[in-house]
Amino acid sequence: MSTKRMTLLVAIMASLAAAPLALSSAAQGAEAIQVKEGYYKSLVDYEFMRQNVDIPPKKGVMIIDSRPAARQYDPGHIPGAVNIPDTQFDKQVAKLPADKSTLLLFYCGGLDCMLSHTSAMKAEKAGYSNIKVYPAGMPEWKAKGGPVSVSAAYIKKLIDDKTPHMLIDARPKRVADQGMIPGAVNISDTEFDKNIGKLPADKAMPVIYYCGGLECVLSDKSADKARKLGYTNVLTYPPGYPEWEKLHGGAKAQAAAAPALVAGKEKGTVSVASFEKILKENPSSVLVVDVRDAKEFAAGTIAGAINLPINELEKKVGTLPTDKPAIFICGTGARSGEAYDMVQLLRPEVKASFIDADIKFDGKGAYRMTEKK
Repeated sequence: MSTKRMTLLVAIMASLAAAPLALSSAAQGAEAIQVKEGYYKSLVDYEFMRQNVDIPPKKGVMIIDSRPAARQYDPGHIPGAVNIPDTQFDKQVAKLPADKSTLLLFYCGGLDCMLSHTSAMKAEKAGYSNIKVYPAGMPEWKAKGGPVSVSAAYIKKLIDDKTPHMLIDARPKRVADQGMIPGAVNISDTEFDKNIGKLPADKAMPVIYYCGGLECVLSDKSADKARKLGYTNVLTYPPGYPEWEKLHGGAKAQAAAAPALVAGKEKGTVSVASFEKILKENPSSVLVVDVRDAKEFAAGTIAGAINLPINELEKKVGTLPTDKPAIFICGTGARSGEAYDMVQLLRPEVKASFIDADIKFDGKGAYRMTEKK
């Protein structure tokens, strides 16, 4: 075979080998997706999305969730995603970046959802030049273990509806003390390992982390640690306290509205009514300590409570805080009363009290409490 023919053959083989690579690059790894009528021309896969999802948000990238807000975006979306429902696109187009060369990544509710594709086409008509669609969308993102975020509206609904959950402020205590979202517990990321006992016993309970806004990484770091401990419903609220303060008022307004504990009939007790009011409106202002055995605690407790069994209390009494009330609970008031007496003797500086009531723990943070007469 002549040198010229050999050179030609090598060139042909090289071009054939390069063809699939060109397809992969053009489709950003999404070439295996069966393209449907109405799909946008440029598609990406999970791996491409994962490389572009970050907190703080990646520069030069905007992720857009085209689904309706209340029913779909609010309870779970890709971190950092901006919600522009396709039906509201023309009204909310101002949310898109001024720089029309910004990479826009649209997604919605899966392979049969066309909202992201139609929004991508609208963005193209508006002059944006770097647009891609993640057609597998939120279903695949969750199935593959991608992190999930929630909105302020969703957190507000959980609080208002008294839905069992745990909201955790991952900022340092000195910052969180200046104002937190009502109902939140402060577990700073740097103190995470020391406060594992504050996490809920039910590892399926929604645990929502937040910190100081989109540039703050503390909530993401703590969320990853909680997942490694086996918690299966870990969420983040990336806009964090700055957005919450803007939407629902600042720290001073929340502190003014904080309810107070009211003493019960017996010395050292607090009334059930005041205890439940503070759990609803400002649970971070108290520390609820369940003094039952670990097995009982694991079967069900009050959301946000920590476990400090009565037989371990004496040697661990030094771990109790002095900057907020510590309220002891058990199933009948017997062990919680004993815990109160012990702390009064060993560490009187602790603002201790107990609940003298019959409590039935239903799991997932729910309970029924009947005050002793």
